[in-house]
Amino acid sequence: MANSQTDIPVRYFSGRDGVRLAYREMGEGRPLVLIHGYFSNAFVNWIRYGHAEKLAAAGFRVIMPDLRAHGDSDKPHDPAAYPKDVLADDGFALIDHLGLTDYDLAGYSLGARTSVRMMVKGARPRRAVLSGMGLEGILHTQGRGGYFHNVLTNLGTFPRGTSEWMTEAFLKTTGGDPQALLLILNTFADTSAQELAAIETPILVVTGADDDDNGSGEELARAIKGARFQTIPGNHMNAVTKPELGQAILGFLSA
Repeated sequence: MANSQTDIPVRYFSGRDGVRLAYREMGEGRPLVLIHGYFSNAFVNWIRYGHAEKLAAAGFRVIMPDLRAHGDSDKPHDPAAYPKDVLADDGFALIDHLGLTDYDLAGYSLGARTSVRMMVKGARPRRAVLSGMGLEGILHTQGRGGYFHNVLTNLGTFPRGTSEWMTEAFLKTTGGDPQALLLILNTFADTSAQELAAIETPILVVTGADDDDNGSGEELARAIKGARFQTIPGNHMNAVTKPELGQAILGFLSA
């Protein structure tokens, strides 16, 4: 199993505005784009806990971008680099860069929301997996955005053991850039119930059994025509570390 970021070469592409963005690949076969969550990166969400290796072994070409302001991607401090929906636009730039026409799509937390925004804006993956995300986090992004704004503007002030303290601790482990990550909050775009209902891609929604950070995953699945819902062990912070996440993604995409 890959155990450091240097095990998989970093590759680069350009966003539509010229920002340099990083991605990694593992395996050969059917393309699968995996998008990580806020404060995280491709290595932490997909490589460290074996999900990418499991999917690659099953015959997928696993493509894992670092969102702008995360990981090995550029972290500009210019607010102009963070317009609404720029993360979805970066996703389209990656698909164009690689020439993908028939692919699958999956994301965790902000990666799931980014996947939704891509589909709303015209992406047509064969199948998609939305993990670590609930209906509220899709319909009303500013609620969760307010939580992160509070963390990023009050670093070092939170009592040990609180949710905010744990979020800040995770930021430190990923080496995140607080100023760039604060600007990412400007890119969040709400998706309407009507837009969700219009998505035609077959979808699996997966959330930790104790994860309600972004509302109900089950309600999100009900809001998308034909979507399935599945729970795995864990809460929002640790469900992504569980082998059941990779197995759920694999099971749905291989069915």
